[in-house]
Amino acid sequence: MLSPLVIDTFLLNYHLGHIVLFGLLVSLLGAAPLKSQKVIASILAVFGVVFLMAPYTTMPPTFILLGIPLVLVGTLLWTMAR
Repeated sequence: MLSPLVIDTFLLNYHLGHIVLFGLLVSLLGAAPLKSQKVIASILAVFGVVFLMAPYTTMPPTFILLGIPLVLVGTLLWTMAR
């Protein structure tokens, strides 16, 4: 059994940007077996919007600016998909 202090000190090293980035990677890995370009494009675009809409106080500006290329790449992939 882990004590709450150990869990708290572990979680203090991470912020919302890390959690959303981890969610992006897990969802991309989950969608990879589908081999659908539209699914990958929609995941990228949605997570780009999530990065852009996140509060500025919960993560560094680097993660917020990551949303712009994700939205652009997602929309480009969507338009190129068959």
